[in-house]
Amino acid sequence: MRISITREVEIPDRLKIERYRRTPELGPTILFFSGGTALKKVSRELIRYTHNSVHLITPFDSGGSSAVIRKAFRMPAVGDIRNRLMSLADQSVQGNPEIYDIFAHRLPKDMKQEELQRELQRMADGKHPLVTRIPDPMRKIIRNHFHQFIELMPESFDLRGASIGNLVLTAGYLGNRKQMDPVIYIFSKLVQVCGTVRPILNKDLHLAARLQDGSVVVGQHRMTGKEVDPLSSPIEDIWLTNSTESADPVEVEIRKKVRDRIADADLICYPIGSFYSSVVANLLPQGVGRAVAQNTCPKVFIPNTGYDPEAFGLSILEQVARLQKYLLCSGAPAGADVLGHVIVDTRNGQYQGGVDKEGIRKQGVRFVDCTLVTEESAPFIDERRLTEVLLSLT
Repeated sequence: MRISITREVEIPDRLKIERYRRTPELGPTILFFSGGTALKKVSRELIRYTHNSVHLITPFDSGGSSAVIRKAFRMPAVGDIRNRLMSLADQSVQGNPEIYDIFAHRLPKDMKQEELQRELQRMADGKHPLVTRIPDPMRKIIRNHFHQFIELMPESFDLRGASIGNLVLTAGYLGNRKQMDPVIYIFSKLVQVCGTVRPILNKDLHLAARLQDGSVVVGQHRMTGKEVDPLSSPIEDIWLTNSTESADPVEVEIRKKVRDRIADADLICYPIGSFYSSVVANLLPQGVGRAVAQNTCPKVFIPNTGYDPEAFGLSILEQVARLQKYLLCSGAPAGADVLGHVIVDTRNGQYQGGVDKEGIRKQGVRFVDCTLVTEESAPFIDERRLTEVLLSLT
């Protein structure tokens, strides 16, 4: 099919896709506002065509082992950053599959604390099988981070179910004066990450939301429907706060380097993923909407197929309106170009709340209907199809 961005575009554009496949190091800069694992398969597919994608990640996770780390060290969540780094890593490089394995490893939940401490010490000493498999110098770097973490770890730190990759990144963060960029840079080079991963903010903040019934929930883990029961009332508003103990809103500005990443993008994507905690959360800091509006590249929204507990009660039209609202709140001028296209598959996809094509057009957003869901991927979006669409639009 052909659609108009500022020109006629064929989807999929086979010539463009083949050109990117041959020289991925020269591929387009597709910027994603995301978090979580929804883009894991897409990221793995994308690096076949471009090594220049940018992933701005939400560091607000407040559940699971991330909550333990954040409480102990008062820091942003690193779990989603770790996931995206590993998804973008070049798995053909010697040692990278072994690093992937150790970063994905979790300590058992049913061990005593003393046993878990010994397990971690074995990794630091290079005696654990997951560590011995890693070739030098990568093994020495990772072992140094284990030693750092053990030295900094409070006596009461609960290691049950801890993600090893999160512990390593935490050690790097603390060892670099609580700066995330240096440790991300080190591990990006270590495993040859084919893209750029950055937190939208380098601050210890949390999410809070007001529901339609008037109640307020604080903490991302209370919104996703994974660790606690799904919300019983739709989310009406969402904002940033300083801690899980307070719902008071805080206003924070993105850094210049983040603004520059947004400014340099060839395409900006609001992708699949938990609607509020993975996508909208990235749009809350001041400066995001302004930076998006100043970039004249195409901007596209890829709604989830299937059920998203965070977006229950929201049609795609209402999701479009919410994205526009939060981009306006974070600095976009009224009427600015912050979202140009919604990409859906009405033939094969299932969209909660339905798809109001005419309503979307009245919002000033173009509607693109193309094949995204395949027999193999149903009811979810096929990573290859989505990658081809995004590459075609650049």
